[in-house]
Amino acid sequence: MPKPPLDPHFADVAPTSSVLTAYDEHCMLTYIRLLDASADGADWREVAYTVLHIDPNQEPERAFRAWATHLARARWMTGNEGWRRSAR
Repeated sequence: MPKPPLDPHFADVAPTSSVLTAYDEHCMLTYIRLLDASADGADWREVAYTVLHIDPNQEPERAFRAWATHLARARWMTGNEGWRRSAR
């Protein structure tokens, strides 16, 4: 698998597929950054701005939706054994 980019282009909403997608592979480092920020208790606005590059002051609904769905996807991936089997 090619190395995922540090700052990929983000969709406004993360995938909801029950299997790992090409988008997930592309955003793997971003998912890790979101999980780390969440574990550190970072404010979602700061994370949306620094990780997803969406200004929550200019686009609050879009920023929150992108942050929430990508974080949920990252949590799904880390807690779902099924994707690990299907990704191999």
